[in-house]
Amino acid sequence: MATGAERDVVQLRQDLDALTLSVHRSRTDTETVLSQLERKSREQHGESQKQLVALSSRTEALGGEVAGLSTRLEELSQRVEQLGRQIRAGSSSPAGGVPRTAQSPTPAPGTASQPAQVYQAAYIDFSKGNYSLAVAGFREFLRRFPDSDLADNAQYWIGEAYFGLARSSATQGQPDKAGPALEQAAQEFRKVIVNYPRGDKAPTALYKEALVLLELKQQSLARARLQYLLDHFPQSEEAPLAKERLSALKEAGAR
Repeated sequence: MATGAERDVVQLRQDLDALTLSVHRSRTDTETVLSQLERKSREQHGESQKQLVALSSRTEALGGEVAGLSTRLEELSQRVEQLGRQIRAGSSSPAGGVPRTAQSPTPAPGTASQPAQVYQAAYIDFSKGNYSLAVAGFREFLRRFPDSDLADNAQYWIGEAYFGLARSSATQGQPDKAGPALEQAAQEFRKVIVNYPRGDKAPTALYKEALVLLELKQQSLARARLQYLLDHFPQSEEAPLAKERLSALKEAGAR
């Protein structure tokens, strides 16, 4: 007959076996749950990544659309200003005559090379991101209509086109192309000041040249261009921007 102590030992062993079995089952259940959670986490992460990529693509597309609309709005504003000047000057034009536009003398009948048409074709290429075609178009415009009221605008947009080429090359991971395009953009913006110092685009070109020079790490020259803008075009819309940029550069240099 088993003693009381022996019965206790048997009971303890049975309890231990039951506890061990319970722990084993719990561990198995836990591992199963963890495996399921890990799989769901991977699935959710993959889905999140897909959504992130889709959102990123959409954001880039919207950014391009906004840039195109902003450029178009700027061009339309300029044309409105030009029309306003033409209307104010129209009082001296013959009754019923056509106000002077950005065109050269009236071309011969059947000629499809009117300044406005050539300019607009180049600008459409620019607005679509066809920067190389835009450069060629605006250069052709300047070659054929150097005395047009839009000549300074055409020269300015050549600079913007090269700036666009630089940004596109940088986005595509082609720094060997981005650098030369930036340098060319700075030169083209400079031509606006040299060739059309009293044109409407002069202060804008000065400011954009300074921004390009900053990207080229030519801070001393950029500061000089910003100061030139403030000295010669203090009432321009770009003057406050130039002043703010100069202050930021001075603060950065003092650190």
